[in-house]
Amino acid sequence: MQFFNRVKFRTPESVELEFTLAGIGNRAWALLIDYFVLAVILLVCIYTWISISGQLADILQDQDTIGSQVGLWLIAITFLLLFGIYVGYFVFFETIWQGQTPGKRFAKIRVVRDDGRPVGLAQATLRALLRPLDEFLFLGSFLIMFSHREKRLGDWAAGTIVIEAERAIASATFTISEQAKLLYTELLSIADLSQLLPDDFAIIREYLQRRGAMAAKSRVALASKLSQQVAAIINLEQLPEVPPDIFLEAIYLAYQHKEF
Repeated sequence: MQFFNRVKFRTPESVELEFTLAGIGNRAWALLIDYFVLAVILLVCIYTWISISGQLADILQDQDTIGSQVGLWLIAITFLLLFGIYVGYFVFFETIWQGQTPGKRFAKIRVVRDDGRPVGLAQATLRALLRPLDEFLFLGSFLIMFSHREKRLGDWAAGTIVIEAERAIASATFTISEQAKLLYTELLSIADLSQLLPDDFAIIREYLQRRGAMAAKSRVALASKLSQQVAAIINLEQLPEVPPDIFLEAIYLAYQHKEF
């Protein structure tokens, strides 16, 4: 029996990747944390705006054209400011953190496009703008619970899904060398592993699981290519002087111990 919905992607390398959808529980927990962080931000902004708006009101009251409507102008500006912060919070973090907000990072879930690629500014903005509709009468929660891919309205519009930021599974299916165990601790300090996405990790895992069945020449070529691609992703200027297999094993271990 399958208790969790799974989704499959196929990479340009023709590797099929499978991930678990985040589910309503993880998403609610992430949203609760995000709203706590957002509430703190809003309180600071409101306190600052009250100080500024008081001085602004004194200035505007002296203007004949809008002096009598200064209160309405300030209320309108306040609502626009609060809505901008609300939307901007999710857009900002999901864009720069590749589909994660502070809440999602804590809950270890991530937003990706329907094809498994990272979300961009357009997808993050659509999701954020439609969030108020999703939260009206818990519409988004009902859609997530009864949708096969667990999508809310913002996900349908933006073409996104929310998956678990997967850690390693089935590590017993291949052997990790002692040399790789020594190297991975060094990688944690010199490489930017936050850039390594779940599908990147899954490709590395797929190779390590299947390398034993590969021809020697093909295995060396593929390991070298993967090592170079991974080094570029994690901003590693120079590959360590170890065989590509050792480097990929070390990356496999380092990914499991990185801070999401």
